[in-house]
Amino acid sequence: MIFISVLVLIGVLLLLVIGISIIQQQKARVEAERRTELARHRAIIDETEEVLSNSGLIPCSSNIVLILYKRVEDALESALPLARNQSNDYERRLTDLRGQMQVLKANQKPAPAIEQFRLPDSDRQILTLVKTLKKMKAILRAEHKKGKVDPSIFSEEEIRIDSLQLRINVDSMLGRGRAACFMKQYGSAKQMVTKALATLHTIKAQTPNDPFIARKVEEAKAMLLEITGAQEKAQPARIKPKEDDDDIDVLFQPKRKW
Repeated sequence: MIFISVLVLIGVLLLLVIGISIIQQQKARVEAERRTELARHRAIIDETEEVLSNSGLIPCSSNIVLILYKRVEDALESALPLARNQSNDYERRLTDLRGQMQVLKANQKPAPAIEQFRLPDSDRQILTLVKTLKKMKAILRAEHKKGKVDPSIFSEEEIRIDSLQLRINVDSMLGRGRAACFMKQYGSAKQMVTKALATLHTIKAQTPNDPFIARKVEEAKAMLLEITGAQEKAQPARIKPKEDDDDIDVLFQPKRKW
């Protein structure tokens, strides 16, 4: 009887240990999922806030800024129940963000004209600008797929971003063409400038009164003429036949006897 009681006790203890182990594993799995989900929301918040911090380099409309704000708000709301010890920080950030959104909605201004956009002088700022536009476009498309962006606003903002990216590409092509010309790689230089000129004509057809595009078209044309002239000068001169020498040879050649 005692032996049976011991066996039963051991069985109960084993079941208890197994049960505790299963509960601990379940808690660890839930905790890992919580951390993963929180990290995902943090990544969304950090990425969007980075785009917002660099938006000063871009002529942004109120619509795109509100889309970015809304994305941060959604991520903060989703992260709040998962934050635990950081919940107060998330609540404060959410309150501040909603205040900024209300101010922006109450003071919406017309979108700044793209025609007045000028590239930064710093190469580092241009690189930041390129990355920011790429991320902004990806965020805009992602939010549109979720149904959080009005189709008309999505179309308008995507066109603005595309136009800005084209302008940057044009300046980049002209810069590479200028560098290739300096290295006397005239074929590559002409190809780059010709491509930039074709892109400029495409943009000019859409915005004929854009002074930036008109100025870049003239700059590209002048650069193309300069490259063509330099290429012609670099070609070896053709050796002309010496007609005078041929006449002298004929004069002094042996005379035939008739």
